[in-house]
Amino acid sequence: GRLFQEQGGTYQPTILAFYSGGTEAGCGFARSAMGPFYCPADKRIFLDTSFFDELSGRFGAPGDFAQAYVVAHEIGHHVQNLLGISDKVRAAQERAGQSQANQLSVRLELQADCLAGIWAHHANRTRNILEAGDIEEALGAATAIGDDRLQQQSRGYVTPESFTHGSSAQRVRWFKRGLETGDLKQCNTFEARQL
Repeated sequence: GRLFQEQGGTYQPTILAFYSGGTEAGCGFARSAMGPFYCPADKRIFLDTSFFDELSGRFGAPGDFAQAYVVAHEIGHHVQNLLGISDKVRAAQERAGQSQANQLSVRLELQADCLAGIWAHHANRTRNILEAGDIEEALGAATAIGDDRLQQQSRGYVTPESFTHGSSAQRVRWFKRGLETGDLKQCNTFEARQL
């Protein structure tokens, strides 16, 4: 809220909607296989209650701060929606070919990772929330859910042109940028030459 106020805006909080198995959302029917997601139509984050068990077990990213990173990433999408970034990206994707649309998606996702880092930076500065090992937990989660790692696990090979969220290294790099700087201007993935 304070960061929005500094930029001349007002932050409108999102709602975290927990569900089990499946639920109806403004963006369609949600199933647990989808993982956590933000629905701009509802301005809500949808999180299947079994996801954090999967994050720890299947993806090997345990810990409370790994969970906090995931939620903060989804709140990053809410911030993008409030700032009008999501609408601009969707409009550009509609005019683009599949490969370019995927690249735009990667940039949007990496920006949400950077925004998650900004949250961690400011939450720690104002409330001293970080404990030993927390950053490593978040970086472990970012690594675990990179497109390259997920594709290697599911297919046995990696096709970067089909990435929609970014590689593990990219996700870590952008989260760390937000964490280290705490500066919204540092999260402009759409102007970055190198992701």
